[in-house]
Amino acid sequence: MLRPKIFTFFNLCLLPFAFCLVSFALCLFSSPSFSQNTDDSPSKDEQLAAQYYQNKEYDKAVELYSKLFNKNSAFYYQPYLDCFIELMDFDKAEKLIKKQIKQNPESPKYKVDLGFIYKLQKENKKSEKQFESSIDELTANQQQVLELGSAFENKLEFDFAIKTYLKGRKLLKGYCPFFIELANVYGKINNFSSMFGEYLDAIETNPEYLEQIQAVFQSIIANDQDNKKTEILKNLIITKSQKNPENLVLSEMLVWLAIQLRDFESAFIQAKAIDKRFKEDGHRLIEVAKIFSDNENYETAIKSYQYVINKGKDNPYFITAKIFLANVMMLKITTKRNYTTEELKELEKVYTSTIEELGKNPNTIYLLKDYAHLEAFYLNNTDTAISILTEAIDISGNSQQAKAQCKIELADIYLLTGEIWEATLLYSQVEKALKNDPLGHLAKFKNAKLSFYRGDFIWAQAQLDILKAATSKLISNDAIELSLLIGDNIDADSNYAPLLLYARADLSAFQNKYDDAQKTLDSILTFFKDHPIVDDAVYKKAELYFAVGNYKDAAELFKKVNDEYGNDIRGDDALFKLAEINEKFLKDTTKAKELYQELLTKYPGSIYVVEARKRFRTLRGDVVN
Repeated sequence: MLRPKIFTFFNLCLLPFAFCLVSFALCLFSSPSFSQNTDDSPSKDEQLAAQYYQNKEYDKAVELYSKLFNKNSAFYYQPYLDCFIELMDFDKAEKLIKKQIKQNPESPKYKVDLGFIYKLQKENKKSEKQFESSIDELTANQQQVLELGSAFENKLEFDFAIKTYLKGRKLLKGYCPFFIELANVYGKINNFSSMFGEYLDAIETNPEYLEQIQAVFQSIIANDQDNKKTEILKNLIITKSQKNPENLVLSEMLVWLAIQLRDFESAFIQAKAIDKRFKEDGHRLIEVAKIFSDNENYETAIKSYQYVINKGKDNPYFITAKIFLANVMMLKITTKRNYTTEELKELEKVYTSTIEELGKNPNTIYLLKDYAHLEAFYLNNTDTAISILTEAIDISGNSQQAKAQCKIELADIYLLTGEIWEATLLYSQVEKALKNDPLGHLAKFKNAKLSFYRGDFIWAQAQLDILKAATSKLISNDAIELSLLIGDNIDADSNYAPLLLYARADLSAFQNKYDDAQKTLDSILTFFKDHPIVDDAVYKKAELYFAVGNYKDAAELFKKVNDEYGNDIRGDDALFKLAEINEKFLKDTTKAKELYQELLTKYPGSIYVVEARKRFRTLRGDVVN
């Protein structure tokens, strides 16, 4: 999970995708409609045969497949055989199969077909004898084992498929143990203990495939509503890791599973144990702390960074941990919205002491940027923030990316103080220097929004239209949203007054002048009641209430937008925000679950669908990665 993996063709048999590829190929070649011609286009006979087959006119199809089979037995064997089976002409089917066996003695799949024909005729003993014979005749040939196992699976003979792969494992003596193939079959018969056991044996034997098998596990446990499979997996991992405590990959699986279960404290404890056992210097704690932080589990993230810091200044991850610790402490305070001045002052001390300890250098450039953001946007010390960023930009050895981020932050602060010219100059510098980079796109978007604030709507929209194709999905979505806002709210008679008021309110909100913004929005709602911008104004008011921690009023307005303007572009945004407020701030999880479900039904094409589904399932009690 925590290191790069290498894909090698030699170990193809261990990949979760191997069986899928084999199965797909077999299905493709056995499809009645599949054809191969020298000119890559189906002949009239092929087309007609496939059409007859699809229409279940097997008596007509079989005549054409007889001709086609004589031309290319490999390609038309399966549909030809299927026609005999559908017509219940088992004698001809048996003759056809025996002919294939004689012509292809090295291919075991035809013997499975013969056993299947016997079974269709209720000759079970004869059928089983044929199946057992095909397994007994296996040789130490990987492809032969895969072919026979797949043939049994295609006929739903899962017990014989398991026997095949186990026999192959024995014959090949560890060269290809068929872990994934066996796991796949065990899963089909709901033998989850054996299924997970094979997967775990695979990663224990070949740790390179940890990530691929974790992806398989995610797919399995994501739909495990009663958590029975998850519990089986958890117990197996614990048992195996206890038997083999020196196996790193099994220990990593414990951390991974704890994270899937959102048991972040257990993940932290296990990560610490791995760090101590394998003397990793704390790098694993740095990585899991980021996951904890992304999931808003800030306390556990803080403990993880502090653990690394406690290793001492000589530790290679000391500086990284100190910087990330300050960042996560800021997130912990500011994301709850109802922070106090005392909390901000304490956070300021964390930044100043960290900077004093680590110095001002290329390693601490992002620490300086975050510190400046705190001073400007939370403590209203814009002069201090500007001084910090100006000095940071001039630090020798800075990367172009780091300088660009500091310039964007500095431009934001100039915009905060109303120095429009300074802001646009800095945005333009970044845009020009990093034209095809996401940071350049961000600077271009901010410049376009600055034009929007100034009322230059046509120019702003032209820039936004360019950004719609930006590689960054976030920038692209923001550009589309603002462009639609402009386009939908410019009157045919060029009456820009409502949009100008909205732009003024938006700028006031950016500058933390929430009262001014609310008053401006109220003007829109008073004097332009019938203008299409009304839903945007109500939505913005809700956002402002949310920004200052007034969740009750915010929820009421988001509900109003969805109820009264649900068919407009703000409908899904409002519903998602409403659900989020109920989940995270009003603590009404039942209502939140209902709202997320409503979004999935009402707005199936919304950009919030994936996140809404994830949160709905989490609230329902499902295991969600």
